[in-house]
Amino acid sequence: MTDSWAAFGVDLHIEPVGTGLRNGLMNALREAVRTGRLAPGTRLPSSRTLAADLGVARNTVADAYAELVAEGWLTARQGSGTRVARRAAAPGPVARGARARPVRRPVHSLLPGSPDLSSFPRAEWLKAARRALAAAPDTAFGYDDPQGRIELRTALADYLARARGVYANPERLVICSGFVHGLALIGTVLRRRGVRAAAVESYGLDIHRNLLAEAGLRTPCVPVDALGAATGTLRGMPGVGAVLLTPAHQFPTGVPLHPDRRAEAVDWARSSGGLVLEDDYDGEFRYDRQPVGALQGLDPERVVHLGTASKSLAPGLRLGWMVLPEALVEEVCAAKGGFDRMTGAPDQLTLAEFIASGAYDRHVRAVRLRYRRRRDQLVAALAARAPGFRVSGIAAGLHAVLELPDGTEGPVVQAAAWQGLALERLSRFRHPDAGPGRDGLVIGYGTPSESGWAGALDALCRVLPEDGA
Repeated sequence: MTDSWAAFGVDLHIEPVGTGLRNGLMNALREAVRTGRLAPGTRLPSSRTLAADLGVARNTVADAYAELVAEGWLTARQGSGTRVARRAAAPGPVARGARARPVRRPVHSLLPGSPDLSSFPRAEWLKAARRALAAAPDTAFGYDDPQGRIELRTALADYLARARGVYANPERLVICSGFVHGLALIGTVLRRRGVRAAAVESYGLDIHRNLLAEAGLRTPCVPVDALGAATGTLRGMPGVGAVLLTPAHQFPTGVPLHPDRRAEAVDWARSSGGLVLEDDYDGEFRYDRQPVGALQGLDPERVVHLGTASKSLAPGLRLGWMVLPEALVEEVCAAKGGFDRMTGAPDQLTLAEFIASGAYDRHVRAVRLRYRRRRDQLVAALAARAPGFRVSGIAAGLHAVLELPDGTEGPVVQAAAWQGLALERLSRFRHPDAGPGRDGLVIGYGTPSESGWAGALDALCRVLPEDGA
């Protein structure tokens, strides 16, 4: 006969402390509650279950529970079981001289880097998940190919070829847990190949520079101006074996890479044997014309195309992809297998179904209209309420750069914080070796929810200085 009751218990790690089983159990439970390891409201195992787990008599546990209930540590109600009482936790030690500082949480956020999370297509995603899981083979829930599920690689190959102009054979695709994961894998492969330096744009994310540095690569910077990255300077950079670019929409300055400079980057890679790492983070979002095609289409053997669902859907999905030169596929899979063999198969299958069903295209079109409207509203509000300021960069993506008078970047960000508005300064993204640059704000107009957008825009206009740029 099996102990069927055991299937309905809960696990609790507890080690009796002191002499005697009953007293030792009570001491251990008091300490777990006092230190916060067992939070108020936590349900404890039944006396039968805990007694079986500890190898003691049931009455020992029942008596300990009863006394702790009497002392106020636990509560016991019919049908609810035994739980940790909702009592005030003992205050932790306070460092001498330390003073508690109230943290002012922002009411509104215009920080860049996130889409409107309220726009995530929950109903359509759930439908896709149901269809994908219903059709999934049993092997999808085991250890799988580090290259990623063939269903997603096939769907992405079709989509990227159609929508981004990428040469994307499924056998050249590797699925990863977002762009950062993909860049870390590429950095590992570059270092193993003997590359000593990977150039980056003079404006960009420090986390990307840090990932390459952690792989053992130097990260000299390529200047960025109104035409994008000055890729012609790569020929004067000894030892550089790769360059990381955001050609469709430079982050954060918002300019596209000029056609001549796109050609220069590819020519440099061909002549030097180097690689161009293309970060196509928001390539689908162009509002004044058709999106420019991916740089990878100019030379699939010299350009690594990296994409992600973080901006088009949500960063919490942790789904990204790399379209690799044929010679790199095996090396990247080997690097991935070393410390992160695969990305979750159920989410891969769901995204594959989401793309194949046309739901992804419909979602991108819907949010493209939303973000275009927000950018237009940003420009219109500044023209009406802060005419001295202008938005720079092309009409694309989920952010815009607002130029500021010299020396005002810090005070504006600080004033915004006091007003409950989170803003990011342009200088935050400048490479340490880039030298001085202009003042500005990087406005993430994609970040607020639909209901919070109007309030965030109003707060921005209120904190801008009167004299303008």
